[in-house]
Amino acid sequence: MVSRYQDIRAALVDPRLSADTLPDYLKPSTDNDSAPVIFPRVDDPEHNRLRRMMTRDFTYRRAESMRPDIQRLVDGFLDDMEGSGPPADLVRAYALPVPSLVICLLLGVPYADHEFFQHHSTIGLDRLASEEVKAAAGAAMFEYMTELVGRKEHEPGDDLMSRLVAEHVVPGHITRETAAVNAMILLQAGHETTASMVALGTLALLRHPDHLRRIRETDDRAVLARTVEELMRYLSIVHSLVDRVALEDLSIGGQLVGAGETLLMNLPAGNWDPQFTDRPELLDIDRNTQGHLGFGYGVHQCIGQNLARVELQVALGTLFRRLPDLRLAVPFENLTFRNNQEIYGIEELPVRW
Repeated sequence: MVSRYQDIRAALVDPRLSADTLPDYLKPSTDNDSAPVIFPRVDDPEHNRLRRMMTRDFTYRRAESMRPDIQRLVDGFLDDMEGSGPPADLVRAYALPVPSLVICLLLGVPYADHEFFQHHSTIGLDRLASEEVKAAAGAAMFEYMTELVGRKEHEPGDDLMSRLVAEHVVPGHITRETAAVNAMILLQAGHETTASMVALGTLALLRHPDHLRRIRETDDRAVLARTVEELMRYLSIVHSLVDRVALEDLSIGGQLVGAGETLLMNLPAGNWDPQFTDRPELLDIDRNTQGHLGFGYGVHQCIGQNLARVELQVALGTLFRRLPDLRLAVPFENLTFRNNQEIYGIEELPVRW
């Protein structure tokens, strides 16, 4: 396990460490040309080739252009929550549906099916689930996305999956299976991670009333932007998904790593390294968090980080302005956290206002 901030950054740009950590049965071979290529799990130049097929839908400009649409979605879910009256589970009523709907719109996935993919995503990220159970959940998701790729070929829309099919599947640059599995990864990551950040970010700010007061009273987008970056550092919700395998013997932080050994990047530890930032255990929205590891680092850094930033800024800022008296409806000690998930989160967040 690599835990120091500088060691993690060095490891994530070291060409002697490969992201290709999939078991052999999931890798393409000459005997199985239809096996999908998973872009976060291959190295350059193949990683870059696949990633470039999707990056235009995740640029800073594209994310900012979606801000008004995200604002409308956020306002709509808050209208529904207020209409139902307190108490409410912020996870189910707000934190989960907002990013789920956003990523569905961007990808072109019917939101009516969100319960299906949320259920299977949760299983796939459960560290305690058996390999057989996780494989079955992944197969169900993959079958769903493969069927959707087929539909997009005949019924295209203005979405990422339709462009991926028209520009890369039809001309033969990638297979239908590769398009399906990478869209599945984007769908899973796009709602699970942001939903956890909205819920945990809300909880963290409720427990820091001075910061919360500033966010509630400001119209300064820069304050919200700094808050989101500090929450990404402070919470560091990706716990065990960033691993690498050594292609040759090497040394990291004075530790010998043998060829073939697997390294796990401990992103929470890196973000809380006092060599990276002073008093890291404190939430400080005025902190300079430039270079934090919340979205990873290097060429495999999170492709959706620009969109996630906009979603979090809009979701958190609007929530506290619309519900200035928002507070926990149960004691903090009664909350249940998702400690068994590879993406850290919270089961439910009962609130009043």
